[in-house]
Parts: sequence; C-alpha cells; structure tokens
Amino acid sequence: MTSPLSLAGKTALVTGGNRGLGKAEAFGLAQAGARVAIAGRSAERNAAVAAEAKAAGFDFLAIQADLADRSQIGPMVAEAITGLGRVDILVNNAGVCYHRPAAEVPDAEWDEVLAINLTAVFKSCVAVYPHMREIGGGAIVNIGSMSGFIVNRPQWQPAYNASKAAVHHLTKSLAVEWAPDNIRVNAVAPGYVRTDMSPLDRPEFRQRWIDDVPQARAAAPQEIAPAVVYLASPAASFITGSVLVLDGGYTAV
Repeated sequence: MTSPLSLAGKTALVTGGNRGLGKAEAFGLAQAGARVAIAGRSAERNAAVAAEAKAAGFDFLAIQADLADRSQIGPMVAEAITGLGRVDILVNNAGVCYHRPAAEVPDAEWDEVLAINLTAVFKSCVAVYPHMREIGGGAIVNIGSMSGFIVNRPQWQPAYNASKAAVHHLTKSLAVEWAPDNIRVNAVAPGYVRTDMSPLDRPEFRQRWIDDVPQARAAAPQEIAPAVVYLASPAASFITGSVLVLDGGYTAV
C-alpha cells in the first residue's frame, strides 16, 4: 500500500535550497521520493549541497538565481522544468531578515526584504502556474513565519514581519483563485529555528527567543521540513489556503 506521504514520481523546486531551512526541506522532499531542484544565488553553495545530496543517493539539480532580481525568476522556473521534465511542487523558501528599528530602516534594505520575501514568492508562483495548470495541478508551499502573526522582541524587524504577513495572505489569495486548476497553495509559519539567519545564542535574545517558548527551545530545520513534505504530498489533498504554525507553542501564549 502506497503511503499518502510518498512523493515518488514527483518533482520539486526549492528556492533558497542551498542552506539552512531550504536545504532541510530539499532533503526531506528527496527522502519522500521526489526529484529535487534547488535554486540559490551562490553557485558554490549550490554545488556543495548537490554534492552532499549525491553522497546521500539523491541527484539534485542546482540552479543559480538571485531572487532579488525578478528578471531571473522566470528563467529559474524554466530551467527547473527543463531539467526535471516537470515541476509538481514549488517551495518558496528564500528569505532575508534585518534587525533594525523602523525609523532607521534604509530604503534599500526595505526594498531588498520585500523583493526576496514577497515579490519573489509571488513571481515564482505566477511563473510556475501555467505549467502546473497544463500538467493537471500541483502543490505550492510558501515559507511564512510566526512573525506574520506577532511582533518579535527584543529586536525589531518591521520589513520582515510585514513581508511574512503578506506571504500568508498571498497564500490564501492564490489558493482560492487557483483551486479550480487543482493547484493547492499553503504555507508554513515557523517560529525560532536554529539557522544562520537566527542568532539564537546571543544572550540578549534568550528570554524572548527561548525561555518564552513553551517547549523552551528552538527548532532544528529538520523539524520544519516534514511539514513542508506533508503539505506537498497527497496526504494534504484537501488542504489549501492554510498557514501551518510550527513554533513550539510560542503564539499560543
């Protein structure tokens, strides 16, 4: 009996798949049976992750793309379709965050965060949409954040928070619009995860970032990846427009 979580015969494109959470998601999808393409701006990191995947028995397609440049998004999706033969699953993972009080955020920084965290998500979805419609459907999983629901402390990150709140509502908007095309669009909203982007070991952050979490810890990237696999899989066939929160209970208190 085939597991409803199996992705055998499916293909997936993961943006920002060459480090941290995106890398864990790419490996999680591959372990579930999917053939995977990763996209990132660093060719060196892409190659290193592809080599690591090869050693684990997986054949990752590495695509160099800078998602801050919207002109590179269409070609990225086209390269994934050509290299994999089709794209059944899109995981919009690439993201960036800066800690800065609102009154001190420079225009360039605001523009970069919104370009990568929101515009690239929208453009990637729109780029893959005609293909998914043509092949009879697909699954899109956007990486949001609990920061789309709450305001993080003690650091301030208004651009990031705004971008993730927008991703959540964009997810719902596309899910409703594209449901007739059998394209499911969902999001996950992680809490604090131990990645390069989260300075969890800084003592000034411990009370809010660790002690205030009911589970009293941060997540490992490998604890978020299975939720992405689930939402991409047939097991979630009646789920669209949802934002799944994985935060150790942080937003429940």
